[in-house]
Amino acid sequence: MGIQQDIIIAGFGGQGILSAGRLLAYAGMLENKNVSWLPSYGPEMRGGTANCNVIISEEPVGSPILNSATTLVVMNGPSLDKFEGVVEKGGIIIIDSSLVDRKVKRSDVEACEIPATMMASDMGNLTYANIIMLGKLIAKTAIIDKSNFEKALIKVLPPKKHYMIPEEMKALELGMSY
Repeated sequence: MGIQQDIIIAGFGGQGILSAGRLLAYAGMLENKNVSWLPSYGPEMRGGTANCNVIISEEPVGSPILNSATTLVVMNGPSLDKFEGVVEKGGIIIIDSSLVDRKVKRSDVEACEIPATMMASDMGNLTYANIIMLGKLIAKTAIIDKSNFEKALIKVLPPKKHYMIPEEMKALELGMSY
């Protein structure tokens, strides 16, 4: 059985939760891995809750729906409350400590706190917080290669946003090295 990461990325609508998952899945595809990306969001979108399931595997993906996750990336408190229990024993929970005001309650998972929103604010663009979080995810799991993430940005971002890619890569590296 090959390596498989079952990832849930969750937060408020408007934080780039779904696009973070799309970028991750696309980068996995560039590495010839089997991927699945399943978005989920409330009817209110921006400001409501949003999450997505991302599976990156060397084996065929059976179902895009996750009942448990190896990794959880959360960018708000309600998402930690909702998904903390679905992370597998020995899994990883990455928390935006700028926005989540509590610690992980479980002792059988690895908790990584990173003040991503504050770091993005320091960079001058709050939209980089999700990329900083993905940097931490990549550093912890090595699920994709950084160079393929850049290729995914080129493919997924509309051409008028390509000028942001150097800063997005800086944000990714900030997250990786935090």
